[in-house]
Amino acid sequence: MERRIAIVSMILQNPDAVADLNAILHDYQDCIIGRMGIPYRPANVHLISVAVDAAPDQINAMTGRLGRLDGVSAKTMYSDVHLPEKKER
Repeated sequence: MERRIAIVSMILQNPDAVADLNAILHDYQDCIIGRMGIPYRPANVHLISVAVDAAPDQINAMTGRLGRLDGVSAKTMYSDVHLPEKKER
């Protein structure tokens, strides 16, 4: 399946969800290009961006799992870049 490059943006309002959030990201580590997290202490939230390279179904599954966590909002923005399917070695 064709791959896409996307950014998954999250706002974490529940610090108890950090372990579950990191576990989900670990499950998708093969498609993660990089991540950035910024704590915004005045509002007691964390802003997290994750760059991914994966099939749209896989990106949507990851975003859905993240968004179902209590106190986590997650949205995805897709680039116009389309990549061919990865070849197995």
